[in-house]
Amino acid sequence: MQTVLGMMSGTSMDGVDAAILETDGKEIGAFGPTLFRPYGDGEREILRNALAVARTLTGRDARPEALADAERVVTDAHAEAAEDLMARATGHLVGLVGFHGQTVFHAPERRLTIQIGDADALAGRIGQPVVHDFRAADVAAGGEGAPLVPVYHRALAVRARLAGNVVFVNVGGVANITRIGVDGRLSAGDTGPGNAMIDDFVLARTGAVMDEGGRFAKQGCVDELALSALMDEAWFMEPLPKSADRDSFSADPVRLLSDEDGAATLAAFTANTIAGAIADAGGADVIVVSGGGARNAVLVEMLAATSGVTVKRAGDLGWRGDFVEAQAFAYLAARSQRGLPLSLPETTGVARPMPGGIIAYPK
Repeated sequence: MQTVLGMMSGTSMDGVDAAILETDGKEIGAFGPTLFRPYGDGEREILRNALAVARTLTGRDARPEALADAERVVTDAHAEAAEDLMARATGHLVGLVGFHGQTVFHAPERRLTIQIGDADALAGRIGQPVVHDFRAADVAAGGEGAPLVPVYHRALAVRARLAGNVVFVNVGGVANITRIGVDGRLSAGDTGPGNAMIDDFVLARTGAVMDEGGRFAKQGCVDELALSALMDEAWFMEPLPKSADRDSFSADPVRLLSDEDGAATLAAFTANTIAGAIADAGGADVIVVSGGGARNAVLVEMLAATSGVTVKRAGDLGWRGDFVEAQAFAYLAARSQRGLPLSLPETTGVARPMPGGIIAYPK
């Protein structure tokens, strides 16, 4: 086992999650301390500007001014998070870092996925080898490049001795599932929107960066006509594995709704599409929800009602639900260093189990 620090900045763009994990890339030895470094309003605005520019790019290495500015923000924020966590975690001697970076565009059908963040600069600043660029090899080989967390979910299920058909749901900017069948077979993929559409709607209407706890949705009613229009996308009929970008789906059907009804309808959109994907994958005996969406009580309640399955938050199992993805990228960094597969045909649709990641060493 080695001590690895993993970091994740998701498509919700709320900040950097950092977590320490003891692992050999196969098993989980122990969970270490965690830390959240939020993005400030100015930083978040720079990242949002980068999203718009990234959609115009044809190559993943291009860095026009908006992306270069955003890359500096991402790198500095991750360096601060890593330095802060390592300073606090004095009993944990970190020897490797997993750095996902910030996804600004994801279009696997074009063999294109863009994550920004300067791994060489990060490695130099924190004095540790940094594994980065986790998705590119899978996409180049014809895979969806997402989700990459399923192999970690499987390790979590083994460690917790979860029985039956277990489904992990991560609700970040985009939502994804990992189903671990009683036979041990994996199936996985993005299910559609997570928090991003709700966050963007609430931000535009109220100036709040998210629907904290689902307070707007709780006061609203689901508009069934708008929900039906939202779900009328051919993408939802495609089988797993598949992946989506945070801006893959239009919120146009809720534009005339009130703040509260719009938030409720978008929460129902996320819950219904997750439940539909779980049913298509073979169903579940228990659903475990992690990510920022686990804090939206209305969304979690809707998922339980729509799926008809017991829903647990990761915290109910003693896990730090907000940091599962950060822990996953620590786990994936250890796997990358050992040349183990990060993605599988059943998780991303790639033709064969794919290793991935590049290691940047401090100069």
